[in-house]
Order: sequence, then C-alpha cells, then structure tokens
Amino acid sequence: MKYVITSIIGLLFINCADKKNDQNTIPEKKDVYKIAYNVLSDTAIDNYDVFVMDMDGGNSKNITKFDGVEWTYNAAGSDLYVISDKDTIHRIYFLYRTDSEGSEYEKVSNFRLADSWIGSRYDGNELIVRPHRTVDTAFYIIDRKGKILKKLKPALAYLNDPHFSPDGSQIVFRGADKPFKKDVGYVDELYLMNADGSELKQLTHYPVTDTTAKWYNYHAGPPRWHPTENFISYNSKQGGKSSLFAIAPDGSGKRELFPQDSLHQGWHEWSPDGKWLAIEVFDSNGKQYHLQLVNWETKEAKIITGTDYRFQQAPVFVKVD
Repeated sequence: MKYVITSIIGLLFINCADKKNDQNTIPEKKDVYKIAYNVLSDTAIDNYDVFVMDMDGGNSKNITKFDGVEWTYNAAGSDLYVISDKDTIHRIYFLYRTDSEGSEYEKVSNFRLADSWIGSRYDGNELIVRPHRTVDTAFYIIDRKGKILKKLKPALAYLNDPHFSPDGSQIVFRGADKPFKKDVGYVDELYLMNADGSELKQLTHYPVTDTTAKWYNYHAGPPRWHPTENFISYNSKQGGKSSLFAIAPDGSGKRELFPQDSLHQGWHEWSPDGKWLAIEVFDSNGKQYHLQLVNWETKEAKIITGTDYRFQQAPVFVKVD
C-alpha cells in the first residue's frame, strides 16, 4: 500500500509541476498587421496621403498629412516605405521610412526616385528601387541607409516595379521595348532575372488579338510574388476588364484568379504569411475605388473601405510594433 501512496504522491507532484510550468510558459506572440494605402485627399491640389487601418477596415487614419504627394509602395516588417515630394517640389520623389503610426520620417535615398513599386529582401535589410530616368535607366539594390549596393541594367527601354522572390534570389519586374507608354508598339510585360541581373527572360505575353487596353492601362501590372506558393500575381486589362492573373516563375500555369468577380482589380499585395490578399477594386466607370480583403483559403472577400474618398489604392501590409 505504501508503494501505491508513494506513486500517487509522485504523480500529483509531477502534475503540479507541469501546471506550474504551463503557467510560466510565455505564449508565442502573434504578429499584428495593419493595411497601409494611398488616398487622394485633396483633388484640387493633387494631394495624396498615406492612410493606415486595421485589417477589418477600422481605425483608419492619415499618417502623412503633408502637402503634395506621399505614396507607399512597400512595407518590410514594421518599416513602411513612402515616396514623397515633401522636401522638394511637386512630384519630385525621394524615399522615406516610417512605421504604422507615421511616428517619424527618415530619409533613405539621396537620389530622385521614379514612381515605382519597391521590393525588399533579407528581412528588409535590402531594397530594390527604380531611380528616376533622369538619374539612371536601371534598378538599384540599396541597404537600409540608402547606400547603393548594386546597379542592374536589363537590356530594355522601359523598366519599373521590381519585386524580389521570397528567397531574394530572383527579381520580377515590368518592362517594355519602348520607353514611353504612348509610343507606338509599347506593351508592358513581366520579365524575370536573377538577382545579379543574369538570365533575363520574358514571363508574360499579352494576347495579340486583345485591343481593349488603352495606353494608360496595364498589359502586365506591378507583380507580387506569393510568399509561400510558387506563383506571381499581376493585374492586366484583358477582354475589357482589369483582372488579377497568376503565372509560375517558369511562365507556365497562367490563370485568372477571380474570374467570377464583376469588379475591376488593380494594385494588390499579399500578407507576409500568404493568407490574405488586399486588392484595389473599382467599377467599370472608375467612380469609386475601394480596398477589398480576401481570405486566400476560403476566397471570402470583403470591402473594407468607405466612401469618404474616391481613390483608395495600392495596399500594403505593415507590421505593428
């Protein structure tokens, strides 16, 4: 009997110890994200501001409030990158870094930037940017302080909107054989190359019989690489509608992502875990631009913006510190 009692006491001791250990275990902190996006806040003076909101659309607020143009094209973790003309003249852009609250603005680049999306790799320690054409016809890989680490010069007349693959080894971007959108024969396509600039290849091929894209529409819009699935998404005006498409890095498997959606789809971004997709959506007349959040697993979609502003565009996910 004493052995039974001893065993019971031992089990009780172990159980109590386990409970104590459970109580002392610090639960893993989950990352919290907000959506940053761009708003035409004053049409009369061409004033764009960066807003942030919760994932459900709540607590929307302006975090720039500068005159002129501020526009976000990238977030890397808790770093939100904004191109801005706040220290120069109208639409002469330089790169700044802030956070989800717009707490302070740190100037990153000392060279003028093009109006272009920005890519990041290595946990945001390196960025790829497009300098303005008056500076260079190239992509620059820079560090967090703006130091130029490498210049890449693909053999194309037009190049814009670079984006790194999830592992940082490749770059996908928009390119064309003509330098300007209004040039006869201009067709923007997606191109892929290694991060050192080697092995350049064309990825997309716009349907030659489709004439519905005007000069200002995308044949292949700014690419976004899904964080966990091996495909690249982009928007394209095809068949009279701007829609999201996906394509594999080898050029195979092209497909429309939401063929059943009647709304036009434009700039978009994947959450860092690949579970959410934020999309700029608009009607055929462009009367109202909304942001739509899609659960990638269930495909459930929800409009998360109101109608206080007509233009609400180009969402990115920024981590809350």
